[in-house]
Amino acid sequence: MKRSSGVRLCATAAVSALSLALVTGCSDGGSKDSGNGKAGSADKPAAKTLSAAELKKLIIAKGEVPGYKVGPVEGGIPDKSKVKAADAKCDPLLRALTGIAPGEPAANTSQMATEDKKAPTDDATSLDDGKFEDALNESMDLDVTVVTLASYDGDGAEKGLQSVSDAVKACSGGFAGEQDGEKGKFTKVAEEKSSGTGDKSVAFTATNDSGKDGALPLHAEVVRHGNTLATYTTINIGAMMTKKAYTVSAPVIKAQAAKLK
Repeated sequence: MKRSSGVRLCATAAVSALSLALVTGCSDGGSKDSGNGKAGSADKPAAKTLSAAELKKLIIAKGEVPGYKVGPVEGGIPDKSKVKAADAKCDPLLRALTGIAPGEPAANTSQMATEDKKAPTDDATSLDDGKFEDALNESMDLDVTVVTLASYDGDGAEKGLQSVSDAVKACSGGFAGEQDGEKGKFTKVAEEKSSGTGDKSVAFTATNDSGKDGALPLHAEVVRHGNTLATYTTINIGAMMTKKAYTVSAPVIKAQAAKLK
């Protein structure tokens, strides 16, 4: 199916942004694996609060995620003060989707993991050529995941995770928000089965299906490892364009969880 030129342009920018602005632009031309957590997990002794230097040693690095290129977040993580939902109760979701750690962390750091796929070969020379359209879709069919590690004092990690879990339920009907003045909206939010890593976790999908290109989903998961929260946000523009299902990148979560054990 042909997609709008607006979606094509958004596709070329996918690897440089994981933000509400991206989704808006494209649109317009109790268990261990849930937010309820496993019984008794909140009663565990508080873990050590890590410094920024310690977090940098623990976050995934180049060569540590098979099939992915890992490096700094292109464009950086936006300033928390510039990412706001129209309804404050939905702030934790919007911030998680833009790579911002929930709550009030003592320290944090981020990395980006991009699925390493060979670019398809194609002899098409025109934007109107169906072969070019197919090649573009294929070239953008890759997961881009931003990982943010944050460490907290006291029960800050538990509160941060709970704020996300509460927001998933409270904002299920969708929410509007803005980043650096760019306004947009998600029309629905749904909890998903999480990876089951860490002490407690919650995963969700925020979708904008109000535009002519149909549903445009973003996937996120927040996992607590003691006093540290790992926030994962994944986008796959190629999957969006072809309506293929995708999720938070499992290899990325697996590699990061292994470093936090």
